[in-house]
Amino acid sequence: MSMEWGNKRYYSLNYFLRQKFGEKIFKISLDGGFTCPNRDGRVSKNGCIFCSPRGSGDFTMKNKDLSLQFEEAKAMMQKKWRSGKYIGYFQAYTNTYAPVDVLREKYNTILEKENVIGLAIATRPDCLPTDILELLEELNSRTYLWVELGLQTIHEDTARLINRGYAMETYVSAVEELKKRNIDVVTHCILGLPGETNVDMLETVNFVAGTKTQGIKLHLLHLMKDTPMVKLYEEGTLKLMERDEYVGLVVDCLEKLPPDMVIHRLTGDGPRATLIGPWWSLNKWEVLNAIDDKLVERDSWQGKRSSYNQHTSSEHL
Repeated sequence: MSMEWGNKRYYSLNYFLRQKFGEKIFKISLDGGFTCPNRDGRVSKNGCIFCSPRGSGDFTMKNKDLSLQFEEAKAMMQKKWRSGKYIGYFQAYTNTYAPVDVLREKYNTILEKENVIGLAIATRPDCLPTDILELLEELNSRTYLWVELGLQTIHEDTARLINRGYAMETYVSAVEELKKRNIDVVTHCILGLPGETNVDMLETVNFVAGTKTQGIKLHLLHLMKDTPMVKLYEEGTLKLMERDEYVGLVVDCLEKLPPDMVIHRLTGDGPRATLIGPWWSLNKWEVLNAIDDKLVERDSWQGKRSSYNQHTSSEHL
């Protein structure tokens, strides 16, 4: 016996969106012109040591008008797909790190676009004060919304090493506050952080499963030029993961996740011009196909070994 979602053995974002909206939905990555408290000095000036100078928004159109970014990206997508609707993805830096009026204006700029059916907002758990939570609650009442939180790891030694800049209690509190307002939460976890074993990484994934966030992103650690992590690599403290090792670990993670937690990502993209490694990650579809193959080989699926199969129902996700 195995579980399948369409032609996948995991609950992919693409499958979820098609089921929810009945058609193809595209995410358009946006740079809202924000910064980050881990860069501007409020928390630190160094940033998370893995984060690129573009604030993990390397595929957004920096320094362009927000409306223009959206229209240009939409035009590119329409060359390949003739129909579909859109989610505006505020991706670069920390997308709730500004006054409420500024945030409202930027969010509404995208929501007013034709065929936009929702927003995805990436942020830090320590950038969700009450007034911004209330704004997100307002948005959630009139559009489809999810909020992404960069947890990366539950291990405090690793969190200090990567200069995450907030404690676990902050993440837990942010999840509780968002869920209290019926706002969907997607948690980011990085696989391959320096010093972490497979056991450590699976503990993080299992913790996320227990928090009952509605979605998860699993990222392969990319080593990027001009990031503080390069020094760890040169010192030999950081070892980049091999493809087969990563594929096996992702399947281990999927087995531990509840079957109704939406999988937003199983690997990641790194710009060729600034990527130091792993170079095999540039062949994204080969990696995803290898994950599919490994699930079949193991006769496995998402949730096979989960302790949280009675996951809270996700009406939104």
